[in-house]
Amino acid sequence: MDVQRLELLRELADRGSVTAVALATHRTPSAVSQQLKVLEREAGLPLTQRQGRGLVLTDAGRALARSATDVAVSLAKATALWDEFRNHASGEVSLVTFPTAGQMLLPGVIKQLGADLVLNCADEDPELSDFPAFTAEYDIVLAHSMSGQLSWAGRGLSVVPLMTEPLDVGLPVGHPLADRAWVGPRDLVGETWIGVTDGYPFERILHAIEQEAGSRLSMSQRFADLALIESFVIAGLGIALVPRYTSGGGQPGRVVLKPLRGVESERQIVALMRPDRAERLAVRTVVEALRAEAARVQQAHTAP
Repeated sequence: MDVQRLELLRELADRGSVTAVALATHRTPSAVSQQLKVLEREAGLPLTQRQGRGLVLTDAGRALARSATDVAVSLAKATALWDEFRNHASGEVSLVTFPTAGQMLLPGVIKQLGADLVLNCADEDPELSDFPAFTAEYDIVLAHSMSGQLSWAGRGLSVVPLMTEPLDVGLPVGHPLADRAWVGPRDLVGETWIGVTDGYPFERILHAIEQEAGSRLSMSQRFADLALIESFVIAGLGIALVPRYTSGGGQPGRVVLKPLRGVESERQIVALMRPDRAERLAVRTVVEALRAEAARVQQAHTAP
């Protein structure tokens, strides 16, 4: 079977429609359909079937699409081995991130990379987008998730953990709780909160605070942008959940951060990749730079 046609079958499994495959591979839908028909003749079994106005994979098609992933990984390993013999990571790597991870990690990562390796970056709203799906478009996807809510589970992706970032309670300077070593749910009842937009992951932690405290929190405003939320905290207009490593708390006189006890309050930040792309030497080099920068950021916040 032709490797390029196998890759089209894999793209159909990942993207769900011939039209999406055509857009991603710079072909016409009819050209994609024709190549899939040729692959069916090579395989000797029906790989797709009509469903409504589109095509879906048969059981045999899904099995062969999984095999296509194995083929892609093997080819990527061979290329990576050759790059290692040359001892040279070069070319372009594409990456998409959510804004706070980009702010925290990417400037330091780019400084680590050699001149022959170009990292092309983009950012997306982490709450409005299905970040694991971006692995079809980008070599590396930076994603985050609250504990126990792994949106990338079961998708066959390579997952590299980068860090666990605590979500602290951000207080204005001079707040009555600012002298405490930590705060608990009962300490936060009666405070004015600057919350997140309905449905955003941080909202789950706010609900957990309410459950532990046995009382509803008073939300003054709700925003999607964390920098905007922090600006309201800095102005003394309320308190909020704030990511520890990407907050204004690193700037004295702006936000006071207090660890939250009694409720699990943290997010996992990971790098997601298709398994074949994860084998590329250039991609592995960027991932190692991400891990090193994540470790540096954490160390900077824990050093005395």
